[in-house]
Amino acid sequence: MSSPETGGVEWKTLEATDVSAGYYDDDVVSGLNLRITAGDFIAIIGPNGSGKTSFLKSLSRALRPRAGMVLLGDDDLYGLPARQVARHLAMVPQDSQLASDFTALEVVIMGRNPHLGRLQSAGPDDLEIARQSMEKANVWHLADRPVTELSGGERQRVIIAQALAQDTRLLLLDEPTQHLDINHQLALLHMLSAMCSQGMAVVMVIHDINLASQYCNKILVIKKGSEFARGTPQEVLTSAVLQEVFGVGSIITGHAVTKRPHVVFLPSADGLSAGAGPRIHLICGGASGAPIMRDLLERGAYLTAGVLNLGDGDEEVGRALELKMATEIPFSHISREAHEANLELIDEADIVIVSDFHVGPGNLLNLEAAGYGLESGKRVLLFSPASISERDHTGGLAASAYRKLAESGAVEIVGREALMDMVERP
Repeated sequence: MSSPETGGVEWKTLEATDVSAGYYDDDVVSGLNLRITAGDFIAIIGPNGSGKTSFLKSLSRALRPRAGMVLLGDDDLYGLPARQVARHLAMVPQDSQLASDFTALEVVIMGRNPHLGRLQSAGPDDLEIARQSMEKANVWHLADRPVTELSGGERQRVIIAQALAQDTRLLLLDEPTQHLDINHQLALLHMLSAMCSQGMAVVMVIHDINLASQYCNKILVIKKGSEFARGTPQEVLTSAVLQEVFGVGSIITGHAVTKRPHVVFLPSADGLSAGAGPRIHLICGGASGAPIMRDLLERGAYLTAGVLNLGDGDEEVGRALELKMATEIPFSHISREAHEANLELIDEADIVIVSDFHVGPGNLLNLEAAGYGLESGKRVLLFSPASISERDHTGGLAASAYRKLAESGAVEIVGREALMDMVERP
């Protein structure tokens, strides 16, 4: 298959300017703008019915704008012949209707039609491009299978292979992962990301915000047919944006590997901090407690936390959730007053959980507080996916305190699911 630099048609930008479009008498999208250039991997996100698919159709020449314009290079997209447009962009719809009397290979070869003459048949080069496209989409082993015998996910990958065989510089995809299992979702997005790094451009509508965050370099957020936000994942994926657009609370953390935003959605705000489940005090810090907070709240726990420095990631999450917390001023050692406030919250709890926070001289008193919990007859759970030796910045004092906690009856747990199971035990 030709690369964007060495073969195929020349690269052209696709630009939508003040696009409004819809059906019958109603506009579904209004005043939308988007400029797509080589290397872009753009996600379009928004609630159901917000106009994502309609905008994608306008970009693909399937829904003519009522106002505004879509330009392919310097030309009006809707003034160009369909065959010429198809040499530059390919569209993968959400649900494709495949003719029942074709094999998977025959469907993929149809993607070569824009590059063939009026009565020209596919040749050896076209067959080779089709084969490469099917291998990329992991469907070459289905080449001779009738499409009627394929699963929904297999048909989706065949249509993606057909779009790849079209050998364009721009792919538009509407929910390309919806019929795929997680393995094929990740393989597809990894492939698209690699193609973008080689000069292609991809625009996709997608519901999975975390997949969009991990793979896309730009995100366009649409609400009620209009642009609400655009930018990098770091710029767009904030709790304020997600609350306003989707009506849900969220915690934004950094992905453990990519460091890109990872969204943890919260349950309904009703009764978040006043659950009817176990009373739990969480000793945490440095954003180590935020995912645990979410899991506990989903299980109906009454949750408190501390000691946390004001402005710490866990403190910000706890404040958003209106948790009762023991706090300290930023960049300060835990004071005696804050420590005592922490002990008072432990007195109110049934269970004390110590997260996998990094321990330095400034927060070493938090481990002493966990020891107080044990002495007071509380169940103490040490969540330790990372060894304390990797998080000890006290010259061994924290590791010694951990050993003492374990020897005195605290239970060390590695996985979050195991932690939740332990919390729910009587």
